[in-house]
Amino acid sequence: MTQKTPSGFYLFTKRMFDLMLALVGFIIISPLFLCIMILLKVTGEKEIFYLQERMGLNNKPFYIYKFATMLKDSPNMGNKTLTVRNDPRITKVGRILRITKINELPQILNVIKGDMSLVGPRPLLVKSFQNYTPEVQAVIYKNRPGITGLGSLVFRDEERLVTAYKKLGKDPVQYYRTYIYPYKGALEQWYYHNASMLVDFKILFLTFWSLVNSNSEMVYKTFNNLPVKPASLTLLGIKEL
Repeated sequence: MTQKTPSGFYLFTKRMFDLMLALVGFIIISPLFLCIMILLKVTGEKEIFYLQERMGLNNKPFYIYKFATMLKDSPNMGNKTLTVRNDPRITKVGRILRITKINELPQILNVIKGDMSLVGPRPLLVKSFQNYTPEVQAVIYKNRPGITGLGSLVFRDEERLVTAYKKLGKDPVQYYRTYIYPYKGALEQWYYHNASMLVDFKILFLTFWSLVNSNSEMVYKTFNNLPVKPASLTLLGIKEL
């Protein structure tokens, strides 16, 4: 059976929808945006934005915008690019921004620029991208990376999983490579072959739903043909590894 691929009409419609919604959204959140910028300027290390190179459309790198939440030299400290629960590299204000996901708001600028979409695969570090199989690498960024997506929904609390694994005295980086990357790759392949405006609207709804129902598994009820989630990606499964 031939698998679907995103049509040109879908990609064009999605870009127009992203641009209009991002512009309206930016106007609405601009007061909050300004308040956070002022707060970050007078606290912590007085950094407002954190720019990081990520993989983008057609596997071309771009710089993603986030509010600064960690110490400046954090990529060279502790777990490097891997963040765990209560990571000491996170600033006090940054901890609140990360819990509420407000630190992701500046990515709306990436959407306006055309680097990102509202919905799509999460943009990975170039180094992290190499952990995907060639099959996943070939298709994952034929869609623009997104602020939210299937990977974001299923792994919205991945820091908790990684932290639980680390508490067992095991290497959290190895857990990520062995268990998280393969399933994330399977989810992103599913999205590539099933992408549509209806799927995107459902993911947007589920993203807002998860903000008030953090333990919800509705994503599997909404998309009942998703790849089966391995036991190793649950807290109980980690204890049995």
